[in-house]
Amino acid sequence: MDFNSVVERLQIALGQPLPGAPAQALMAPRPRREWPISFDPAQIRHAGGLLLVFPIDASAHIVLTVRADTLERHGGQVSLPGGVVEVGETVEEAALREAHEEIGLSPDAVRVLGALTPLDIPVSGFRLHPIVAAAAKRPALTPADGEVASILEIPVGELFDPSRQVTTTRVGEGRDLIVPAFRASGVEIWGATAMVVAEFLSLLGWTP
Repeated sequence: MDFNSVVERLQIALGQPLPGAPAQALMAPRPRREWPISFDPAQIRHAGGLLLVFPIDASAHIVLTVRADTLERHGGQVSLPGGVVEVGETVEEAALREAHEEIGLSPDAVRVLGALTPLDIPVSGFRLHPIVAAAAKRPALTPADGEVASILEIPVGELFDPSRQVTTTRVGEGRDLIVPAFRASGVEIWGATAMVVAEFLSLLGWTP
């Protein structure tokens, strides 16, 4: 998919009502985990995640990371660069700061296009705020030692290929989960990351 066309479509779509939770739910594991009845919403931790679009040979790509196996939460999983919003930060500032810390992305090299729908992740107590940004050229990126095992550059067009959409079974908290996933660039993208990617792709006309 042509990078310039993708950015133009994103700019238009992000200025309109978002696809939201229904689009995210297309790639949600089933059964879906909810907040415990006794959970206090004030305890939710807010996190910013960056979904960066950039060109390789004029073709649109996005950046994802494979988390280090040694991390306590979600080790080895594919995720957006991102992390906890610190005191005094906006979610946009947090997403850009974390991308700089995790993959060496210079904030000056990107242009923020808008925000996707916040996504609750009860298993880790976070509310993820995905921020969509674009870089005019392919950025030079470096994974942070001990935090990021590898950096993925995923062609957007590859995610549109129906053969890349799979359904797997995983065990979580002692029960079987039906897990939709994108299988692309040698990895499986599932869980919260796949849900964010699903809303992003929906802005470009994707349907599963």
